[in-house]
Amino acid sequence: MLRIHFTAQDLAYVRLARSPDPLWEIVCSLCRLQTDEGPIAFGPWRRAVAAQLRAPGGNGEGTGGRRAVALALRSLVPCGPYIPDFLTPAVDGGTIDLRQGVDRVLSTPRSRLRRELTLLTESARAGVRGPGAAVPGAPPPRPLRPFAGERLARGDAGALRALGGLLTAYDAGFVAPYRPWIDAAVASDVAWRSRELAAGGVRALLETFRPMARWSPPVLEVAYPVERDLHLAGRGLLLVPSYFCWRRPITLFDAALLPVLVYPVEKPVEKSVELALAGAGAGAGGGGVPGPKADAGVGPEGGFGVGLPAGPVASGASLARLLGPTRAALLYEVASRDCATTSELALAVGCSLPNISQQLAILREAGLTACRKEGRCVLHLPTPLGQRLLETAGGGARRALAEVTVSP
Repeated sequence: MLRIHFTAQDLAYVRLARSPDPLWEIVCSLCRLQTDEGPIAFGPWRRAVAAQLRAPGGNGEGTGGRRAVALALRSLVPCGPYIPDFLTPAVDGGTIDLRQGVDRVLSTPRSRLRRELTLLTESARAGVRGPGAAVPGAPPPRPLRPFAGERLARGDAGALRALGGLLTAYDAGFVAPYRPWIDAAVASDVAWRSRELAAGGVRALLETFRPMARWSPPVLEVAYPVERDLHLAGRGLLLVPSYFCWRRPITLFDAALLPVLVYPVEKPVEKSVELALAGAGAGAGGGGVPGPKADAGVGPEGGFGVGLPAGPVASGASLARLLGPTRAALLYEVASRDCATTSELALAVGCSLPNISQQLAILREAGLTACRKEGRCVLHLPTPLGQRLLETAGGGARRALAEVTVSP
């Protein structure tokens, strides 16, 4: 159990990041590769990554080979109770892009590098395995040899540059090709929690984390593998959504660092996910199923779709079904609001609830919107494909959609 202690000042400084942190996604995805946890949510992604590692060039020499990249970073991110904090530098005010994050990693003070790498080695030597990795009767893990070893511990410039290259290459090969789906899942989560925050304040926001966390004022009790207390002491708390985080939130080991809680978002899954990921793997130069370059679509139930051909405007039967004033106005309202209920959309467009529900179903079938059920409400959100369609149409078209008059 992790107990996070709030003061009144901390409650006034709770922030919700709008996007996933690329370095936390790298760290969490490395953990997912080392276990069989979440076979439905992560199994297709694992198989797509495995295909890349087996592909020609996957065993390339140096840090350029995809397999070499994954193995080197795995030595710094074992599936265990300790992962060095310097790999995920916290930023006050929100998340950062990959380049900024890597720059922060490379600027880690030498004393901290040595301290945290020593902790990593000692933790591995103790033979403690992470959740989902323990096997009864299995031999103890091999001695851990962190990437670049002593050179990295003393802050060698060449070792740090190589680490930056590894992080960048891993993101490009194993995370970036799937970012449209990651961003769609995170956008859905953030829109919902932001809505709760706006309606009920910080208390309502913290209540959204049940059952993985329970708000018992002034303490947030979080499911955690060890007993720990974290006193915010006026520093507030940054909540960071993560696609590759699994089942329970995680935080930094060093309580003196800026408090952050990385939490898992809901993973929408449907039967077409494996085909979609395989196609993305092929587009990324991996060993996926060959096919045309595709943009990730979001499927009918908010899950992954097989993707639609890249181009200035999506076309075909699914888009043809959108040609009508009601659906055009609905798409605009969903995209402009980020998150809205069926009743709110019916009021905004001026149609009956049965008609709106039917039109929203068509938008979902086309992969332009997604939905999630929260209590008695169904929340509707734009997908990356729906956003792209509106962006391609341009500002003038968006204004025109806002002025569309529809029949009830």
